[in-house]
Amino acid sequence: MTANEPLKIMYLNPVGTAAYDPVFADMAREFKLPGTEVHITSLKESDGGFTHIEYRSYEAIVTSGIIRATRAAALEGFDALAIGCFYDTALHDAREVSGEMIVTAPCMASVEIACSLANRFGVIVGRRKWVNQMTATVRENGRGEQLSGFYHVELGVNEFLVDHERTERLLTEAGRKAVEEDYAEAIILGCTLELGFFRSLTKTLGVPVLDPSISALKRAEYAANLKRQCGWIPSRRWSCEAPPEEELKRFGIIDDGDVFGNRLIVEAE
Repeated sequence: MTANEPLKIMYLNPVGTAAYDPVFADMAREFKLPGTEVHITSLKESDGGFTHIEYRSYEAIVTSGIIRATRAAALEGFDALAIGCFYDTALHDAREVSGEMIVTAPCMASVEIACSLANRFGVIVGRRKWVNQMTATVRENGRGEQLSGFYHVELGVNEFLVDHERTERLLTEAGRKAVEEDYAEAIILGCTLELGFFRSLTKTLGVPVLDPSISALKRAEYAANLKRQCGWIPSRRWSCEAPPEEELKRFGIIDDGDVFGNRLIVEAE
């Protein structure tokens, strides 16, 4: 790939429905760099026709699709892929089959960015159900001591966009608790469908409020630029060791044709 070719980023919506893909395409259109081409993809309904993966059981079902999609993106020559769920579902599994392609996800990306902006951050999440798993992810990324806490608003993924006024009111109340009572200096929104709220909340709360889908896209784009400019190619040694190609071909369960149920392309300018 030459330096003049666009960066190619895939934002994978890891559910078996295309309903939310246009939302992420609009996000990419607004926030990507001019020289970046972004493909918004989602899985096939046969991988689990979910509109969310709030439950570990749902995650387990879509993990196969995420791994196959990651492998397909790597073979297509993408520079980076972002897995669009704040659980960072199958992140480490997907990296094993990603070759020289960078793989990131919203929680990891948001935490990295928040810690470059502040010493202490809080995370607003939809439901109390999510907290245990997301806490483990933050700690795994080495940022547990900088976490002020998780603040749940008891909204499921499908409820965030039903009543915008109610959602914003609940997010604002949770954000005020994080900032004014627990002294958070930055806020992360812990659901990738909270698009659009980060601007008004940043103004209201007086601290940076990170949208996780934007964070994942920009972190993927940033890493892809570093790979191209500095030659920083992901290591596939030790804990990131890839499965042997011979085994992948013999088992025949990954490279088995088109794995995407939908694809929207946001072209480079």
